[in-house]
Amino acid sequence: MQFYYGQQMPLRILDEAEFWKHQEEEHTVVIRELVPDLEQPFVDALHKWEAALSETHQHIVRYIETVVRSSYYVPEQLTHSVLELVEFCLKQSEDFIHLCRQIKTESAPVKNNPIAISVLNHIIRESEYFIGIGQALLLQQTT
Repeated sequence: MQFYYGQQMPLRILDEAEFWKHQEEEHTVVIRELVPDLEQPFVDALHKWEAALSETHQHIVRYIETVVRSSYYVPEQLTHSVLELVEFCLKQSEDFIHLCRQIKTESAPVKNNPIAISVLNHIIRESEYFIGIGQALLLQQTT
């Protein structure tokens, strides 16, 4: 992670959130494709998560466009809004991790599929990585 953004650090936070929300959105598809016999409640939950993550991703993109169009001037109110959005993103990632862990432990087709377990573990680690980056960047903004 690079810290050369300086005064544009809210843009750095948005860059990370944009990338990871898109990743998590794609991960919902990966899980469904990897486990074609996944129980319907989990399939339904993953579809809902895909839509929610897509919505969050688009919201982040709009913030990035706002910052870029403002010639990279980030007023205090916008910085505050960005930080609130990132906090939401981190909570969303925690909830997504919870679903992935639930699928891993409660889905019979997953329990019998070591590749699916490995992929779910990877997806969980990636979301945890984003949470770590986001928390570090948020702490840097408040100090």
